[in-house]
Amino acid sequence: MKPLDQPRRVYLYADETGNLDYEGAPNPQGGGASTYFGFGTATFNTQNHGNDLLEGLHLRAQATGHGIHLPRGFHACNDSNKTRSEMFAEIARQKPRIDTTFLYKANAYPYVREGGALRLYKMALYLHLKEIARRVCEPCDELYVVIAEFGTSRIKTAAQAAVEEVCEQIDRNITLCVWSAQSSWGLQVADYALWAVQRDLEGKRCTWLQPCIEPTLATRFFPWGKP
Repeated sequence: MKPLDQPRRVYLYADETGNLDYEGAPNPQGGGASTYFGFGTATFNTQNHGNDLLEGLHLRAQATGHGIHLPRGFHACNDSNKTRSEMFAEIARQKPRIDTTFLYKANAYPYVREGGALRLYKMALYLHLKEIARRVCEPCDELYVVIAEFGTSRIKTAAQAAVEEVCEQIDRNITLCVWSAQSSWGLQVADYALWAVQRDLEGKRCTWLQPCIEPTLATRFFPWGKP
């Protein structure tokens, strides 16, 4: 057993949903402004997180053995229902803590709109992380925040600078990792969980939400309300 005074290592994986546009009706085929912009996180604070990563590797390799090639890993929006079922079942076994924050963009404050697209990105991350970081670890713990790369090459550097600034404002011992989603099992878990919660929010059917995500879904936060 780990001594009580020894800090824990907590891994928090963050993925975003929606786009940064304010104008134009949402279009399922792409284009237009999404109703919400938000973040979802999957937090692992077990001492055996390496086992979670290994099981994710096994799942991906087994899919290849069955003729399903996933060179970029799992991605809920693109995967088949068979792959989704297997992925959600593994998430249910691993039981990460899931948290979500959705900003209803129609209610965005004028100063956020006027601050440019990345102001919305930064605001959503700050509102999510400042609350969840407090809940998943103590100041003495080591919190590894692994966040998915965001945007095209034109804005990727600015987005990373925004993430760094947010983390500096959080009263926790944070090590920030900005990684590609395909490189990280935890980011793929966060993507799946966020996809399931958002489908439910939009009134779309998601058979995996109740059995696989809701048991460890800790928060659904709507700082700017709903339609």
